[in-house]
Amino acid sequence: MGYSGKLREKALAQKFRREGLSYKEILQKVRVSKDTICRWCRDIALSERQKRRLIGLKTYGQKKGSLIAAENKRRIRLEKIIYYQNKGKKEVGKLSERDQFVVGISLYAAEGKKSDRQIGFSNSDPRLIKFMRDWFIRYLDIPIRKMHGAIWLHKGLDEKNAKSYWSDLTQIPENQFHKTYVACLKKDSKKIRKNIHQYGIFSIRITDSDKHRRLMGWIFGLLGDKMSNIIPCSSMVEQVPVN
Repeated sequence: MGYSGKLREKALAQKFRREGLSYKEILQKVRVSKDTICRWCRDIALSERQKRRLIGLKTYGQKKGSLIAAENKRRIRLEKIIYYQNKGKKEVGKLSERDQFVVGISLYAAEGKKSDRQIGFSNSDPRLIKFMRDWFIRYLDIPIRKMHGAIWLHKGLDEKNAKSYWSDLTQIPENQFHKTYVACLKKDSKKIRKNIHQYGIFSIRITDSDKHRRLMGWIFGLLGDKMSNIIPCSSMVEQVPVN
């Protein structure tokens, strides 16, 4: 089954669960494993009426306790997520100008392109892509007209939809996108990806050797000798013209 098929199966399974169907009933309609159904649907809350229906089913008649326990686990998990999100937001607080500068350097050190003197940052998270686009504009004074986009997409996903999504998010026109790379699994591959990125992985690319060196200098200033395994020191040296 292709990745777009998996997305359809997931949406269908979640739709049936919201309608109050049991996992067994969903399995009869959606051809995936029970573990997959459980993972897709575990955070969907059921109404009291839907719970009573499931408890009343012969299959679930002896599982009232486990159904209640599963609901309690779901509630506790969501409460913890919300608690730590609020706690984290409070502890981090509002980022200063310098905070944002250092965050951008750190993100680029982790996910950015270090070689070839071309700036490149790739990720599937739209929040990180938008943050770095703004960061390039703000701290490296790079206008959007000098930015290019590139998409890494799995076969079976909608390329046109992905281009439209990333262009709207970044404001980089589609005519500034490189050719999309479409990844195909080998026929004999047994690998199953759990994370399916509907819009693929997006990369912001900028060809500017001086600003790339400047960015590498900031990373060196942040990490110093710790970045010896990231980039050779020789590439940090500016080429001085000989008269």
